[in-house]
Amino acid sequence: MTLAPHHDGSALYVSDQAPALGDLVLVRLRVPHGYGPLAAVRTRSNPDHEPEWSDATLLGTHDGWDWWEAPVAVRNPRHGYRWLLQHEDGTVEWLNQAGLHRIETVDADDFALVAYPAPPAWLTESVMYQVFPDRFARSAHADEHPTPEWAIPAEWTDPVEPVMPARSQQFYGGDLHGVIEKLDHLTALGVNLLYLTPIFPAESNHRYDAGSFDRVDPLLGGDDTYIALIEAAHARGIRVIGDLTSNHSGDSHEWFRAAFGHPGAPEEEFYYFTDDGNTEYVSWLGYASLPKFDWSSDALRRRFITGEDSVVAKWLKPPYRIDGWRIDVANMTGRLGAVDLNADVRQLLRETMLRINPDAILLGESTNDATSDLQGDGWHGAMTYPGFTRPLWGWLSEPSDVPYRDVDGVEVTAPWFFGQPIGGIPRYTARQFADTVTRFTAGIPWRVRLGNMQPLDTHDTARFATHAAPGAMPVAVGLSLTMPGLPVVYAGDEFGLPGVDGESSRTPMPWGTEDEPAVAERIALYRDLIAVRRAHPALQSGGFRWLHVDDETVVFVRETADETILVLATRGDADAAIPAGSVAGAASAQALFGDATLAVADDGAVLISADGPAFAVWSLPGVSAPAAASVPVTAEVSRGVVDGAEVTPADEVKSS
Repeated sequence: MTLAPHHDGSALYVSDQAPALGDLVLVRLRVPHGYGPLAAVRTRSNPDHEPEWSDATLLGTHDGWDWWEAPVAVRNPRHGYRWLLQHEDGTVEWLNQAGLHRIETVDADDFALVAYPAPPAWLTESVMYQVFPDRFARSAHADEHPTPEWAIPAEWTDPVEPVMPARSQQFYGGDLHGVIEKLDHLTALGVNLLYLTPIFPAESNHRYDAGSFDRVDPLLGGDDTYIALIEAAHARGIRVIGDLTSNHSGDSHEWFRAAFGHPGAPEEEFYYFTDDGNTEYVSWLGYASLPKFDWSSDALRRRFITGEDSVVAKWLKPPYRIDGWRIDVANMTGRLGAVDLNADVRQLLRETMLRINPDAILLGESTNDATSDLQGDGWHGAMTYPGFTRPLWGWLSEPSDVPYRDVDGVEVTAPWFFGQPIGGIPRYTARQFADTVTRFTAGIPWRVRLGNMQPLDTHDTARFATHAAPGAMPVAVGLSLTMPGLPVVYAGDEFGLPGVDGESSRTPMPWGTEDEPAVAERIALYRDLIAVRRAHPALQSGGFRWLHVDDETVVFVRETADETILVLATRGDADAAIPAGSVAGAASAQALFGDATLAVADDGAVLISADGPAFAVWSLPGVSAPAAASVPVTAEVSRGVVDGAEVTPADEVKSS
């Protein structure tokens, strides 16, 4: 790759990560020295859908880069902007989150300043561990509760049965006491955020068909055990978030039972009943056990979100004090045909959480292209797959015909791939991996991208290990922990558990095998890479630049003023030549992980080689840039082509 102009939303390039409406923010562009020559550099925004321009000033040259700075006035809650580079020969280039272009670009891919309240700082410092309670750990307390009528009992070592009715009713009896007993495992692994899938009473093993949102399932240990778990986790420096279904309840839910067959009941407006007798209704994807909420109901909004004793508020308050919510089926919440109240719901969720606990996080499940919902007004991030997980599978898998049975018992031989009927797992090159990541993150503000969950797999997917190419696990785990986003370890990944589809991935944890050589090696891999992530803030919130991409290999950096982290990931043998000037201080690079060779050529190029598959990480000096402009400043911002106006002192720059 040749050297090219670069900007991203990190603190290296944006003076304020949490601006307010009306603030003036300084944004910076770094351009290879001698690039052009350039006649002018400007930003182009589009407030109120009317273009606005600001001229950039050349601040100086450091380590072979010219640094330009321009003011951008934050006029909308999501304020997009892009860079315009005008060459002396008349060439015009545009830089946005999708890359550098010689044709005009669309607003959707602009860089974005977000004036909504910022997420808590701890979000980017987190490594998440996901637990599916029925399959994580069973304590002696589980024997105190009789098996419910809906359940099909299973021994801990029994294989998972993927066909209905066992698919949703096979019951292993994992409980919250069991989670407490295994917290030392989480501490040793290095994770610091525990995400539990639902803990409410239900009539399934997954509990997404909640019968109530007001209490913890007694089968899991009840409210007191949940409190004990949260307190024990907090004492170890581990935060805990819950899982809540805003799209639907279960058909055993007390609200639904009050309305079902009872026309005129106050709760009937909570759901989409379609007959006069309240016996027919809209449900999630046609599953009668999951009746869909109607968010046009003010009463539902009060009881679920906005009221002081609402579901959302209750669990954030003492004595529970959870640290946030992951919202299930967030993408479909409030949406049905011509009705779209999704923004209303996510914004109400955010407002309530800010009121009750502004230090809590809000994540939404949106497993496909989530760009339109991820603009900072509600979700701090999302459980979403196309921006990392799916392209990673495409690159680092070696699909084999491992048959599995679908929900109806039909045998499927093509590997499972996120429900897409495409005949299995696509085959991507490293270049296609990088291109896909860029495509699906280009429309998401940087601040939100940092909060997007970055799993190899989850409780809803097959396990990545099932089809991982030989030697690819360190590459996959390493990318999850070093690329921008929230790393996720789904319980069992560190044991190397396979799973051919979303149900088979819910295998009970194989406790007692930790000392087996293959398992111990996998646990050590996770522990070592998590330690690297947590020890280096550049991997948590630093900027991101691709340095080298070919069909086998990607090389990138995460950058702050204090440190640069250089990362190599390759499926095959790597032989990458990084152009001179791409990164400074390579001669003093300190290896943090992996087995690869780094050298600096006489012409200053950085040469990286490895026998693949390989993953390697180095620490380099931070980025040297010119000093910030003095503040306060005034700047000239032009709207359209006629309305030139000077920014007033009220628009003073907020500088970090």
